[in-house]
Amino acid sequence: MNETDIIAEGRKLFDTEIRALEITRNALDENFIKIVNLIVNCKGKVIITGMGKPGHIGTKISATMSSLGTPSFFLHPAEAQHGDLGMVRDDDIVIAISFSGESEEVTKLIPSLKIIGATLVGISGNPKSTLIQNSDYSFVFPPFREACAMNLAPTSSTTVALAFGDALAVCASKIYGFNEENFALFHPAGSLGKKLLYTVGDIMHKGEENPVIHSGALLRDAILVMSKKALGIVNIVDGNKLKGVFTDGDLRRALSNEKIDVYTVTINSLMSSQPFTVESKVLAVEALKKMKDKNISALPVVDDGILQGTIRINDIISAGIVL
Repeated sequence: MNETDIIAEGRKLFDTEIRALEITRNALDENFIKIVNLIVNCKGKVIITGMGKPGHIGTKISATMSSLGTPSFFLHPAEAQHGDLGMVRDDDIVIAISFSGESEEVTKLIPSLKIIGATLVGISGNPKSTLIQNSDYSFVFPPFREACAMNLAPTSSTTVALAFGDALAVCASKIYGFNEENFALFHPAGSLGKKLLYTVGDIMHKGEENPVIHSGALLRDAILVMSKKALGIVNIVDGNKLKGVFTDGDLRRALSNEKIDVYTVTINSLMSSQPFTVESKVLAVEALKKMKDKNISALPVVDDGILQGTIRINDIISAGIVL
């Protein structure tokens, strides 16, 4: 095959699988509705099983369901026959995927599932198969070609099964009213989770890390604190109330004035007395937007006039939060 032939063959595969998806999409019917409602009303877990390639697809479907609000896990059918069936309860749903509907590892589970009392949902391409004939609910894929040149290897069928499982998960999540906050709760380490969960108070420098000097202190003292804390800002307080800020930019401007004596000038005459501030409860992503809009690299964190800490734009970005 030359390069043109390779591209043509690749596109042919895409076309075949896209056609299989279109055929299956158009075949969605009341059985699909029943399975979605069954999942939504499930009091237990949704367990996915399948052998070989359908098993790999089932693992992904289960992960998608879990991330979108449906408690789910994948059960390997061979392991299930050696004790893992103990994880199944009578209020669970078992979705078994087998394109032939005759996978021995899957069909051997049927008698035990019936005794346990779990609801069995069969997903197959064979309406007369053992799996479909013994399922409480089922969906049978319409006829389509595998993308494999021999029409044998699971290609179109696994792609269709994956899309079908995604459709079940997404439809169920919409019925639950699953939203971005829910998603963030289940994905705290992800970018979206951090955006929706992390507050300024979670990230800010506080306590000994917070650069603070008292009102009336000398410029010399501010320089020492700024150098030690290395946040590019010093917060000036009266008691615990913020009176102003002094930044590294303010310092450069002050030192450019030959009349400034760091040993006699007080910080009050150089500080910004009405600085931008942010509350600790504000989402870090909102603080990031504010700082970028104002071209500010650091902000004092203030609640009801009381200084709580300092937040820098680099701290937010380092936490994995980006706009």
